[in-house]
Amino acid sequence: MTAPAAPAAVMIDAFEFCRTSSTREGVTPVAEMTRLVRDCADTSGAITWRAVGSTSKQGYPQMRMAVAGTVQLVCQRCLQPFAYEIDSATTLMLGESDAHADEIEEIVDDETIDVIVGTRSMNLMDLIEDEALLALPQAPKHDVCPDTALLDAVKSEKKSPFDALKELKKS
Repeated sequence: MTAPAAPAAVMIDAFEFCRTSSTREGVTPVAEMTRLVRDCADTSGAITWRAVGSTSKQGYPQMRMAVAGTVQLVCQRCLQPFAYEIDSATTLMLGESDAHADEIEEIVDDETIDVIVGTRSMNLMDLIEDEALLALPQAPKHDVCPDTALLDAVKSEKKSPFDALKELKKS
């Protein structure tokens, strides 16, 4: 089996991207997202994504990121693959350093906004893959596992040892 191809890097100046209210969007095959593939049952599917730069009300650079698509995960109950719909959006505010990001986080004080350190050469695809990974459930499970009929039949066919004794007593 060959290793999945790494997604083509989409390098941006994160601060310029936000300042100019730029937008990037695309569709990336799951097979190209090496970290995401590790959590999937197979490499099928694709992630549709969109990144929009802007400036927050407080004047900080921010990006709105959205990812959507279907990936195949393994159910933790029955160990069978199942389709999982990813549909997630988040807002990232950018700081120029760890200290600046911490300062922004305190000022903004909003649990729905993540503050990260931005750079002048940021790989947008890494952020897209991060968002897809964060959208996955910690313990993936079917709502109702398929093919439980066989397991249920085995459980119901299990005879009590007392039934066996009754049969012996009759003979």
